[in-house]
Amino acid sequence: MNDDIRAWESLAVELAGWACSRMRAGYAEAKIKNHQADWVTAADLEIEQEVRRRVAETFPHHRVVGEEYGDTGSGAVTWYVDPVDGTTNFVHGLGWSSFSLAAADERGAAAGVVADPWRGEIFSATRDGGAQIFSGVRDGGADPDGQATTCSAAESPSGGLVCTELRGGQVWPGLTAMMETLAEQHCGTRIMGSTALSLASVAAGRCVATVTDAYNTWDVLAGALIARESGAVVLGRTGEPWLEGDLPADGLVAGAPGVARTVWKAWQGA
Repeated sequence: MNDDIRAWESLAVELAGWACSRMRAGYAEAKIKNHQADWVTAADLEIEQEVRRRVAETFPHHRVVGEEYGDTGSGAVTWYVDPVDGTTNFVHGLGWSSFSLAAADERGAAAGVVADPWRGEIFSATRDGGAQIFSGVRDGGADPDGQATTCSAAESPSGGLVCTELRGGQVWPGLTAMMETLAEQHCGTRIMGSTALSLASVAAGRCVATVTDAYNTWDVLAGALIARESGAVVLGRTGEPWLEGDLPADGLVAGAPGVARTVWKAWQGA
């Protein structure tokens, strides 16, 4: 791993710790954006503003793309930020929301973090550098010695969990059929509300796979990198593995090597 990528990861982990503290402090105001299930809070805005400020200060020639403020800057490196992934859960006090930040260069995702403020964890990964978990994240700090993490060794989805998400708050075509197929294999499914955190949960071995049918890059790039670097297989809709470059544009499965293809078939209705 080169020094640039190490520096990107270091900044991302630092920002993730700060974002955890900000999210735990709650929000003073929440507004509806596009529809009744699409929220934005003061915390979303403040966290993205801080990410943009720190990136511009540290790497002034980098670009930033975020959920709340769009695309700014230019350069060979782009940062993708979702300040609060799972804002609906956040607004309603459900402890399943996260902070997601990834830096991508000409080869694709290079460094990424997903932070869970409610469990006090930061998941981190660098390209070809493996994935790790920092625990004990409190008041902007974290355990300085992250522990390596690997995905599940399961060879079958039976007895495991597969996480998935709605598409813009709506049930997407094939979701129910996929869940039924997995249930027939004695695999539980969960619609969680934060794609980034569901993908990171694959890296932690807490679920055997995560399926997301559609997304924005800021929702999934960090989580997909972390899952892949934990040893998981990331498949696009065509079944081709994602190894580098842009993410598949129309959905993906991230799963343990012994499970990913089976879950992909259930997703495709095969």
